[in-house]
Amino acid sequence: MSLSRSLVATAACVWLAGCVATPPEEDPVVQKLTELDGRLLRIERVLTNQSLLDLSQRIAAAQDEARVLRGRLDELQHELGKTQEQQREMYGDVDRRLARLEGVNAGAAGGRTSASGLPVPQGDDRANYQAAFDLLKDGKYPEAIRGFGQFLKTFPDSALADNAQYWLGEAHYVTKQYTEAMRNFHKVLDDYPNSRKTPDALLKIGYCAYELKNWNEARAALGQVVQRFGDTTAARLANQRLAKMDGEGR
Repeated sequence: MSLSRSLVATAACVWLAGCVATPPEEDPVVQKLTELDGRLLRIERVLTNQSLLDLSQRIAAAQDEARVLRGRLDELQHELGKTQEQQREMYGDVDRRLARLEGVNAGAAGGRTSASGLPVPQGDDRANYQAAFDLLKDGKYPEAIRGFGQFLKTFPDSALADNAQYWLGEAHYVTKQYTEAMRNFHKVLDDYPNSRKTPDALLKIGYCAYELKNWNEARAALGQVVQRFGDTTAARLANQRLAKMDGEGR
């Protein structure tokens, strides 16, 4: 009996010794875990590479779209520049065409004003308005100033009085008499609040203030043009002058 027990005990010890002596790399459990860990790493690499590929494709697509948009922006800026140039060229002619559409008949001024100051002493308000306007158009500014000034004294209730007041201010403006020009443009706003000349008069007030270096007053007047008359040539010109002031740090 004692011999049998000894043999069993000896066999058990040999088995246990064999389990302990098995290297980890040969252990089935360790091998399985190593295999699973390797598979997991391979899956993670695939997912990472796919994410980088997707990101790279998105970046390339965004860059292509940006190039297309930049090209379109350049085209639009070029078109805008041409449009603004055309508007500037047309702006000086707008009132002359409006005057003709209003049916103003020219009077025989002969390029001079009479002693009374009226270009056409015997003419009506329309004849004298057109004669004074022609003097302005021809660059005869002192004569135009006298003509429009006398027109406003002689025909204060004329339907053309607001236009005459505006052009009187314009004649002073082009001769760089900015203070007097501003006074006349203000009279357009004060005396003829419903005049079609209001946006232009307000714009020129801003211009006069700019020339006189009254920056706050210039910004206030130009800002009103933009706010009150947004879809007009006057508003676009006001925006341009405001942008110029921004560039100058005014």
